[in-house]
Amino acid sequence: MKVLKAAALLACAVACSKDGGSNAGTASSTTTSSQSVDLTGAGATFPYPLYSKWFSTYANNTSVKINYQSIGSGGGIRQLSEETVDFGASDSPMSNEELSKAKGGPVLHIPTVLGAVVITYNLPGVNTPLKLTPQVIADIFLGRITKWNDTRLTSLNPGVSLPTSDILVVHRSEGSGTTYVFTDYLTAAAPAWKAGPGKGKEVKWPVGLGAKGNEAVAGQVKQTPGSIGYVELAYANQNNMPVAAIRNKAGQFIAASVPAVTAAAAAAAKALPANTDFRVSIVDAAGADS
Repeated sequence: MKVLKAAALLACAVACSKDGGSNAGTASSTTTSSQSVDLTGAGATFPYPLYSKWFSTYANNTSVKINYQSIGSGGGIRQLSEETVDFGASDSPMSNEELSKAKGGPVLHIPTVLGAVVITYNLPGVNTPLKLTPQVIADIFLGRITKWNDTRLTSLNPGVSLPTSDILVVHRSEGSGTTYVFTDYLTAAAPAWKAGPGKGKEVKWPVGLGAKGNEAVAGQVKQTPGSIGYVELAYANQNNMPVAAIRNKAGQFIAASVPAVTAAAAAAAKALPANTDFRVSIVDAAGADS
């Protein structure tokens, strides 16, 4: 459940838990005393920066300690389905097939946090934020745009001196909710991508170098001149990495921010279901500020 940032991509991380709480047979959830309980979760790297703060503060103010392993959405879904954790986290909702295979009771999807999946890049000497369209992003990740000075890039960024060097695409190597959000957005906003790899936690990448986790993608881009990748906004901010402004449905170039994510969520709110099934997508939202 994600969204491309601002007008780029917006993301909604979801915590998945078994209805009725922890199972008695779940080894990861143990009562350590009459007043203390430990919980274990695993999954998406997308919400980890916020989860780590939440869980630390919660432990300091209660007797509950929460151990969360940032292993990717695919891993979180697997571990929840096998009942080896008390809760999983995924940026992509579980499919009907995944739900049917999960052990134990029903799985509930509980939205926990909104965030932005952003395009970040490493272009020494380029200090002006790049402007990109969904079509251009798709063509870069499809391997159809291979040089930074391609006319489709220079026309979007007049006055910016783009290098003649090759573009190195960096993408996730494992099953990833961030990948699901990114490819969900491209499928919705770029026909060329919809006809090609499509959306999913794992897709067949036409080009590029794989890295595991948002942390590794951010690290690979940061240390490799000429590279481009997609990460959750907090990872770009923590590493002082540039973020592209993306043209939205209204034709405006928007940079990722809390107000932009809020605008995208508000624009999509009317389409949210009235029931408790929150497996929805709010990528490519309408609105000038989304």
